[in-house]
Amino acid sequence: MSSERETMLSAQERAAIRENAKRVFRESGVADILQGINKNLLKGRGRFEEYDSMVLFKWGTAYTQRHIWVEVEGNTLRFRLTPHLKCSRPAPLCDGEYHTFTSAMWMDHALLQSELKKYYERPVAETSSD
Repeated sequence: MSSERETMLSAQERAAIRENAKRVFRESGVADILQGINKNLLKGRGRFEEYDSMVLFKWGTAYTQRHIWVEVEGNTLRFRLTPHLKCSRPAPLCDGEYHTFTSAMWMDHALLQSELKKYYERPVAETSSD
């Protein structure tokens, strides 16, 4: 009985996490921006991998695979970067591995759109599986 309840609870928690992520993606406009990049710049050649609180947007060939990794944590959007030095700009928040946008930051759609443009122009390269 206990394991059934834990399974049910974790399924409910996962559903709540997914619903929150959908809300943040929708309200921030990041879903529309990524769809626009795929449609207008990549002519539909990109693909999306969706997880509970994350979307991985990939494009390129086997040799030039690129991606934008977007994660929702609470009310924040986090974009995974190639490890780098911490940025000195006040927005987005940077820890050297992620750029984080608080809800107040992602409500500024112009800021979010300009940052996503940078991430598209300088995406994270995937390592070869060979």
